[in-house]
Amino acid sequence: MATRYSIVSLPVQSSATSLWSRLQESISKNSFDTPLYRFNIPNLRVGTLDSLLALSDDLLKSNAFIEGCSHKIRRQIEDLEKASGSLASSLTVDGVPVDSYLTKFIWDEAKYPTMSPLKEIVDGIHVQVAKIDDDLKVRIAEYNNVRSQLNAINRKQTGSLAVRDLSNLVKPNDIVTSDHLVTLIAVVPKYSQKDWLSCYEKLTTYVVPRSSKNLHEDNEYALYTVTLFIRDADNFRIKARERGFQIRDFEYNSETQESRKQELEKLMQDQESLKSSLLQWCYTSYGEVFTSWMHFCAVRLFSESILRYGLPPSFLSVVLSPSVKSEKKVRTILEGLCGSSNSTFWKTDDEGSMGGLAGEADVHPYVSFTINLI
Repeated sequence: MATRYSIVSLPVQSSATSLWSRLQESISKNSFDTPLYRFNIPNLRVGTLDSLLALSDDLLKSNAFIEGCSHKIRRQIEDLEKASGSLASSLTVDGVPVDSYLTKFIWDEAKYPTMSPLKEIVDGIHVQVAKIDDDLKVRIAEYNNVRSQLNAINRKQTGSLAVRDLSNLVKPNDIVTSDHLVTLIAVVPKYSQKDWLSCYEKLTTYVVPRSSKNLHEDNEYALYTVTLFIRDADNFRIKARERGFQIRDFEYNSETQESRKQELEKLMQDQESLKSSLLQWCYTSYGEVFTSWMHFCAVRLFSESILRYGLPPSFLSVVLSPSVKSEKKVRTILEGLCGSSNSTFWKTDDEGSMGGLAGEADVHPYVSFTINLI
């Protein structure tokens, strides 16, 4: 599938049919690998020249916004599918592939009545896409919030023993609790384990001999228990810290453990539910934005063609997708079909000011702008 197309309008000197035939013949003869299609634009309501000039300023800005929204949704689909370990499904618009919708474009009269003023159509499209863009931001924020909570939990469970959650490493039978005794959890650098085992009983007076047990090790630390009298706990923490050992605050609570487990399960379910919902919404919304974008492009081409060629509207609009090596050849063909007077006028005009939709539109003796599907 081609991903870069040019939408072009050529001035009609005699008839659109004969110009279309000449264009087909020239492309077939000189650039046979270039796909070429008619881009059917209905007779839209022209309005006044002042209204067209005022509209042209808005068209360029709105096009960047609508195109950006389309690409944003596409990237979100790819990211979600990638996170699921699958390839993104082929995007469709109204049940057909994206490129087919563009190359076989049909104006939706029911949604965009041709008798409506052009500004009304453009404003309606912008409002619709802006609403989708806002909705996308809210949905992504909601999904990312749950992901962040899960990532925070996962970091606690997979980080070093100095910072990670210890609830799944310390079991009830590892802890001694009574009116007088308490079990502390010590994080010992791996290279200091011998030092710990040789000194922990002597750090303070009331340590239970041989009470230290290795519970877990990672790449940096080892996790040990030590049991002592409650009244000696604060003093032990100070002495341990002086020797380079960290005493972690930990209190085993079965209710808390179960609550954390349920919270984790709920977050995982919420993430899957939100991801599935967001993905489905993105596929649907991409189609809505793309159809809006193509109707917007039709208005844009129509408006620019009137400003370029004058009234009454008499131009041929087409869609092409030349390869990089063929583009110059195709541009020459299009220029040759513009007619000498029109071609000369636009050649001698300042490159920076084309009238109408200047800036993003290419500088040619005909109306032309690029559609990037990706």
